[in-house]
Amino acid sequence: MPSTDSVSKPGWNILFLAWLLTIASALTSIFFSAVMQLPPCVLCWYQRIFLFPLAFIFTTGLFFCDKSVVRYALPLAGAGWLVALYQNLLIYGIVPENIKPCSQGVSCTDIHFDILGFLTIPMLSLLAFTIILVLLNIFNRRISQ
Repeated sequence: MPSTDSVSKPGWNILFLAWLLTIASALTSIFFSAVMQLPPCVLCWYQRIFLFPLAFIFTTGLFFCDKSVVRYALPLAGAGWLVALYQNLLIYGIVPENIKPCSQGVSCTDIHFDILGFLTIPMLSLLAFTIILVLLNIFNRRISQ
């Protein structure tokens, strides 16, 4: 159990925000597929593979106030960000569709849901991974001071 002194360590709030965003993103992803019946594509599964472990890594990092959480979370968040970026580039036609990984089942370029006409699920994923990466960089700077 962390002591009250460990809660005030530098960067704990930043790590908590990253944990909160990760939990919200994971629950939203599960909500889209389980409740709204939106089937995930191949690239969505890869993004989930990189997102879901972050919830456990951040939880462990928060519970023990472990500064080395960046070492484990940064590669996962970076890989998730790259997959989300690739999917967005596919959707907007910057990457040609003939190299898309989903040849069967749900297409990675189909837009099943959008908010305000431009916030699609892959865009929300890219935004979440970007914010997580920014928070990890801020956390890393604070703990290194």
